[in-house]
Amino acid sequence: AKTSGTTSGAKYIPISKEGMPYQIAAAQSAIFHYIAQKDNADFVAGKMIFLQGSPELEEINGIKTGRLSGIVAHHIPNYLQKNRLPSYETNCIEDWETKVDKIVEETENQNMTLISGIPPWLIMYFEKLINKKGKKIKEIFPNLQLIITGGVNYEPYREKMEYLLGGEVDIIQTFPASEGFFAFQDDYTQEGLLLLTNHGIFYEFVPLEEFGKPNARRLTLSEVELNKDYALVISTNSGLWAYSIGDVVRFISKNPHRILVSGRTKHFTSAFGEHVIAFEVEEAMKATVAKHPAQITEFHLAPQVTPENKELPYHEWFIEFEKQPEDLEEFRKTLDLEMRERNVYYDDLISGNILQSLKISCLAKNAFQEYAKAEGKLGGQNKIPRLANDRKIAEVLEKFKEMT
Repeated sequence: AKTSGTTSGAKYIPISKEGMPYQIAAAQSAIFHYIAQKDNADFVAGKMIFLQGSPELEEINGIKTGRLSGIVAHHIPNYLQKNRLPSYETNCIEDWETKVDKIVEETENQNMTLISGIPPWLIMYFEKLINKKGKKIKEIFPNLQLIITGGVNYEPYREKMEYLLGGEVDIIQTFPASEGFFAFQDDYTQEGLLLLTNHGIFYEFVPLEEFGKPNARRLTLSEVELNKDYALVISTNSGLWAYSIGDVVRFISKNPHRILVSGRTKHFTSAFGEHVIAFEVEEAMKATVAKHPAQITEFHLAPQVTPENKELPYHEWFIEFEKQPEDLEEFRKTLDLEMRERNVYYDDLISGNILQSLKISCLAKNAFQEYAKAEGKLGGQNKIPRLANDRKIAEVLEKFKEMT
């Protein structure tokens, strides 16, 4: 499986014949737990859609490779295949906007009861449906009962999703990855994901404050404590051994073991699944300044998930210039191109019209210094993150925009 590789670029992760059944079993378990809790399986009789990558696989040195969702598509059980949309041909379309248009065409008049996908994809699909039909999603699909999400944190999207849905739909959050299917929400009424401890994965947990240090402890399930952050380390029946997947988890229950995904082991921006890391933004900025001379005091990148006026989401760069470039718009365009060259997933999101190109917000002189002072972090050892997956820092920096 070709994985996004949040902290070190794209990687190829082994999926063995022994490992794949557990990926499927975990997804089935998520659905079965929901049915048992709800005491209602009516949605199984309706149409289901799984927004995913292309199921077409590439063969490299005799080994079939592709995105996890595309690989899994070949192993979905018959009882889910029967009522599954979109068609195989539509799933194979590479251009995402064309693909979503075709999915809208295939599903707009169907009895959709279950929809699965990562939140940015779901939002794009829902918005296209609403624009075409002039109704909210629950009016278009009155029998829609369940949405299954994964891939990125759902919470930043919750408000927007509820608005688009326009009615009650149950949400199940999952924690799948190319390396394994780790957890799912076994109770849709409360937070926390049930850790799957019998699905071909041995878990170890490194206290976050020790991660990356020599002789860091690797704790087993019996040793973890509640409400502490741990870097997740796994060994799998597909061949991974003591492998850090880069995610940070926190236990909220030990009987059974329920977790929250509390972050990443490194700073990143991945609100839309793009997995941008600090090295990429710093190199992009460096290359841009080389082409459009400017003096940068500091900058911070934050995602704008819900912009006003029905705009597409975007990355917002808060930049404090000591000396601005002669042409700020050309600087912005170049910075966006440099980012697209360095991160294929960001490029895909721009090309697929899921994101618009980045925006620059110029900040007043000493903005970052004033921010650090306000946060009690003014000092040589306190570094402001160059990027974040939320807008906590951005919300403070907002007040410095009007002073430019």
